[in-house]
Amino acid sequence: MDKVLWSPTQKQVESSNLHDFMTYIRTRTGKEFADYMDIWQWSVSENRIFWDYIWDYCKVIGDKGDIILDNNNGNILGAQFFPDSSLNYAQNLLEKLKNEDLSVTAMVFRDEKGNETSISRKELLEKVSIWQQAMKSNGIVKGDRIAGYMPNMMETIIVALAAISLGAIWSSASPDFGVQGVLDRFDQIKPKMLVAVDGYYYNGKVIDVLNKIKQMVPRLSSLEKTIIIPFASSYCDVSDIEYTCLSADFIKPYQPMDIDYVRVEFNHPLFIMFSSGTTGVPKCIVHGHGGTLLQHLKEHQLHCDIKPDDKVFYFTTCGWMMWNWLLSALASKATLLLYDGSPFYHDGNVLWDYTSKHECSFFGTSAKYIEAMKVNNITPSKTHDLSSLRVIASTGSPLVHASFDFVYENIKQDVHLASISGGTDIVSCFVLGNPISAVYRGEIQCAGLGMAVDVYDDNQQSVKIGAGELVCTKPFPSMPVCFWGDDDSKSRYKSAYFEHFDNIWVHGDWIKRTKHGGFIILGRSDATLNPGGVRIGTAEIYRQVEKIDAIEDSVVIGQDWQGDVRVILFVIIKKGWELDDNLIKKIKSVIRKGASPRHVPAKIIAVSDIPRTKSGKITEIAVRDVVMGRPIKNVEALANPESLEIYKGLEELKS
Repeated sequence: MDKVLWSPTQKQVESSNLHDFMTYIRTRTGKEFADYMDIWQWSVSENRIFWDYIWDYCKVIGDKGDIILDNNNGNILGAQFFPDSSLNYAQNLLEKLKNEDLSVTAMVFRDEKGNETSISRKELLEKVSIWQQAMKSNGIVKGDRIAGYMPNMMETIIVALAAISLGAIWSSASPDFGVQGVLDRFDQIKPKMLVAVDGYYYNGKVIDVLNKIKQMVPRLSSLEKTIIIPFASSYCDVSDIEYTCLSADFIKPYQPMDIDYVRVEFNHPLFIMFSSGTTGVPKCIVHGHGGTLLQHLKEHQLHCDIKPDDKVFYFTTCGWMMWNWLLSALASKATLLLYDGSPFYHDGNVLWDYTSKHECSFFGTSAKYIEAMKVNNITPSKTHDLSSLRVIASTGSPLVHASFDFVYENIKQDVHLASISGGTDIVSCFVLGNPISAVYRGEIQCAGLGMAVDVYDDNQQSVKIGAGELVCTKPFPSMPVCFWGDDDSKSRYKSAYFEHFDNIWVHGDWIKRTKHGGFIILGRSDATLNPGGVRIGTAEIYRQVEKIDAIEDSVVIGQDWQGDVRVILFVIIKKGWELDDNLIKKIKSVIRKGASPRHVPAKIIAVSDIPRTKSGKITEIAVRDVVMGRPIKNVEALANPESLEIYKGLEELKS
């Protein structure tokens, strides 16, 4: 049934940034827009003009140059936006604040116990300045990599902006990642400096990080300096870690002064993020200053309707792209609300206490969290004042129809619910919400402005209503600059996005377009796992399983389950061993310590055979498709197709 759950009032439409932008375009081109679909179509067909106007409308600080888009003779992969421009991402987040009230709160941090700290805009500028000076004195220059092993706290943002202001490249991992998981990431990018905490809090417990750092630092040969920020304790001893000091000592010699921003080219690396395929170590996806900034400005201001002084919250860790997305809200002069810890400690209401207290206007979370609220009977509409809350965004995995209902019945009746989807690959969204269209039950509202999103069948034909591959048929600014360590021909980059259809970005999502012009994500179309919205690769799990003597072989898949994806590990047990409770506990412990808690399988099941191709490769997609009851492609390529019968109708996967 087509059910409208929310529709903006005329007043809401007219007061939106998107309506203002449409007026802005009309005054320059004379073009009138009837609705969202109208302006989206224009933004795609006139994408050069659109992105040029985004630069101007959002008041980007920098030299734009004369060329908007060099499309490399129509080749999407080689296209480049603003090729002769220069700018600095950090300057665009910080410099605009100088013309505003500097006493306004820039950021608030809350831990799971309810303790809060905050800093003003003036203090943010001062702290970034001090860290920048300390980094510069320690030899950090344009192009150096700075790695963060940090919780979602204010210091992480300060350190990141200081590094970026110098033209250095920021990369971060959440401190719940194990030693090998961090090394698999950071060792590829050769960081010059590591900034980390001594520990963090989760679910009422203090989790030590310092011991993991002691194991990592000697194995990261590129490191020249490690700085530890005491978080779980007031002081910690780092004297036995080579080239390591405490943050207070690192910044002690410096006083606030004007920040010296290093202007860089549009595609100069800003972030290195990590996303795994099904084999090998995680891919290092590089995103540039200009593309990231433009996309986030567009999404924040036009799609999420974020305005100056709005309070913006996203429940995220520093290992998820939503942290980078949240950071950029400073460029729209918003106040960031940061939280680190369990969202359910201790009574399940900590995020809503926080939202209510600070009159949050934008609340971002994962679909899994909304499902968990339902299971735990958390109903903030009955317990909290959410009168300031205008937008709830959900991502990480598809938001199921019942969760749409839950939001409107138990969180807020008149809120704009925006299910959004994109990913680490583009550090932004392909499909998301907008403030001038209706929200239909179970549907993502629209494709992003300037994003030539389409749905293709296997014959590369557009599916007007129905399911197919999510593709993008034109270039966009936040395409990755490159994969770190890729060869000059960008072979890994091409293989990741352009191998399926010629000169068409194929994202790897199986998606349905509705008759309203909205979208429903049906799941990943490849074998990459996505539990809780955190995209991980099966190879990271295999590397840990291989350490266990009792296991002869294994295959891991993601099973679509209750609106999310759960990790399922199938194992062949060696003779003389048994998959009992003790072995299951050991497997989970090894994976948790070596990779991260998110990699831990929900189910571990013993099997007698694993399907492989004739060349010997494990066929995860075939196993997953059997489990999900989908047709199997390329059965003829299997050396042992009879093994697929093992995975049909397993009772263990029905609960």
